[in-house]
Amino acid sequence: MSDKSSTIIVRETGEQDREFIEKLLRDRWGSETIVTRGRVHLPVQLPGLIAEMAGEPVGLITYNIYGRECELITMDALHEGVGIGSALLSKLAEVARGNDCRGIWLITTNDNLDAMRFYQKKGFFFVAVHRDAIKFSRKLKPEIPEIGEFGIPIRDEIELVMPL
Repeated sequence: MSDKSSTIIVRETGEQDREFIEKLLRDRWGSETIVTRGRVHLPVQLPGLIAEMAGEPVGLITYNIYGRECELITMDALHEGVGIGSALLSKLAEVARGNDCRGIWLITTNDNLDAMRFYQKKGFFFVAVHRDAIKFSRKLKPEIPEIGEFGIPIRDEIELVMPL
């Protein structure tokens, strides 16, 4: 996907996207289950946004809204550097504002340096480090690996927030 001029369309997920979402979650997350702050999520059952280029799905964001808070559960761009993540996050901010949310928050792990860099550039702030939280998460999702990106042991949950 080298053509940076391709138009990215972002739309809400629907039942027709279920197979794509399930495969993406298995390929990128190791299962269809996500754990954040001790809560198990099934993203295929959550609201989501799909990014498309030339009619093909190239990205996904799943989220959940609790009161006035929007939790970003998963975000995946199938091609880096073409604006897929930015387009998905921008649309999620619109959705969150439309639901009178104060902000968007998310959890990532201490090894996910690329995500932390991306989210900070988009206006997120670090608000907490939940030390050794992954020990508990592994009880709920045993397939979480011990070693993550860049050979970093996965131990902590990092909480970020983007005020709206």
